[in-house]
Amino acid sequence: MVRLELDQIVMRRMKEDDIEIVKALIKEGCEGTENRLILHVLTRPLCLFVLAVLSSVLRCLVHSFILALAIPVFLLIVFLKITMPRSTGVLGSSRPYWDYVGSSYRGMQDETLSNPYSRISGKTPVTKKPRRRIGCKDKEMSSETITPEREQTAGQVWVAQCEGEIVGCIFRESETRPGIARICRLVTGCWYRREGLGRLLVQSLENREREAGAHRVYAHIPYPSKVGEAFFRKVGYVQLGEVENGEEEEEIEKETPEKGFMGYPLTKVYYKDL
Repeated sequence: MVRLELDQIVMRRMKEDDIEIVKALIKEGCEGTENRLILHVLTRPLCLFVLAVLSSVLRCLVHSFILALAIPVFLLIVFLKITMPRSTGVLGSSRPYWDYVGSSYRGMQDETLSNPYSRISGKTPVTKKPRRRIGCKDKEMSSETITPEREQTAGQVWVAQCEGEIVGCIFRESETRPGIARICRLVTGCWYRREGLGRLLVQSLENREREAGAHRVYAHIPYPSKVGEAFFRKVGYVQLGEVENGEEEEEIEKETPEKGFMGYPLTKVYYKDL
């Protein structure tokens, strides 16, 4: 672990130059999530029943019992790999693939989140040009046409930068309902975990949304992620549906978890009232 000075963290909007670094950070931070989701789907009772039926049918066509068992499982894994959002996509958003170019910030002056630790310490974070990670290839600036409508639909990505290195990021989906914000991805670098960086990103974004008039923030967490669930509970989030009342029932219909093969949920929905 590397000790982080939280008062030196600069949280700003992602720029197009940062896309490859952010993708590498997500791939590193979410390693194994996709495989855990596939295992979760494969072990559901209805899915096991369907696989058993297909194996029985294949047993009449092929003479190998092992092949009859393996072929349906293999084909289902391939199907899930193709249809499930990739590690560089954003699970929990309403779109299977994130528009990184559209969500890049293009202003001349950085748009930043307020860092409460800097106010307490009185220190001013030092802003440096982001360092390239090993294995991240330089990419030319996109020539795609970026319209205000595309930027609005794409959502926002905020990166946490310390001494020129991007050490974490948080994704906020575009606003679909007035007063409602949605966090659909939070990642911190493997060397900077349990240092308070994730809490800083979430609470700083919450403060910004509160100032913008939001009254509730949702967080969509990959289903098998016990660490993610424990983290969001610590920062004050509650799973949608735990409290039974009329308002919650209406929200369950509006804010549904992402579903995969045979309708099994891939995410859990948590929320926090601001």
